[in-house]
Amino acid sequence: MGIKTYTPYTPSRRQMTGSDFSEITKNEPEKSLCAPLYRQAGRNNQGKITVRHRGGGAKRKYRIIDFKRIKDGIPGTVFGIEYDPNRSANIALIAYADGEKSYIIAPEGLTDGMKIMNGPEAEVRVGNCLPLDRIPIGTNIHNIELLPGRGGQMVRSAGTSAQLMAKEGKRATLRLPSGEMRMVSIQCRATIGVVGNGDHNLINVGKAGRKRHMGFRPTVRGSAMNPCDHPHGGGEGKAGIGRPGPSTPWGKPALGLKTRKKKKNSNKMIIRRRDGRAMK
Repeated sequence: MGIKTYTPYTPSRRQMTGSDFSEITKNEPEKSLCAPLYRQAGRNNQGKITVRHRGGGAKRKYRIIDFKRIKDGIPGTVFGIEYDPNRSANIALIAYADGEKSYIIAPEGLTDGMKIMNGPEAEVRVGNCLPLDRIPIGTNIHNIELLPGRGGQMVRSAGTSAQLMAKEGKRATLRLPSGEMRMVSIQCRATIGVVGNGDHNLINVGKAGRKRHMGFRPTVRGSAMNPCDHPHGGGEGKAGIGRPGPSTPWGKPALGLKTRKKKKNSNKMIIRRRDGRAMK
């Protein structure tokens, strides 16, 4: 989709940009595929904030997305491309030949009236979902399973895609958008193509109020706090951090500390980390 600008009748409006929604062909969501989305405002079951800077925002309905794509052998027709407020990518409404409808993540190039298919017998075509052992090496894919049958968990954001690099035995090697090289089971499913709405990262929110509409509350800099509230707080004027490096409000190093467990079982599946180093 393209990016549109606005007439600057206020200072914040001057830098603001938004999507022109040129790919959107259907405005109202499918009622049978919507579920209520209750607000938590970053709170747990005790009412305590466990995720900061959340709350408020416009009401949303959750669109039930088919990440598993296990409806094999039944052709589906793209009924419309819709906006989804719960994710950066657009979604496509699919009407299958047996009358069932479902939502999928809309890849780039998928338009109304196109046919899609799931399963090992499907063609290698944009929007089709196949096991990795049926996909040619070098193909761009998205909505990739980590474990067979669990449903797509990787590469679902707007404009992203992974590349199938190799197949050997029971494993397939993928290059993820982060640069990480990772192996997954060759029986895992993936969808052909690049996720649509690739211009999403070019949008300039422009003003604080628009961020509040999205459900985000303000973030206060640690250096603007008191010493009792943050390790960066206190001091006269604009004081330095005064410690070995920047840290979180709870004293944990904020930049560069690796938090992945060294003995995590899935480490053996990572060939090369996103920083280019091999896993030990």
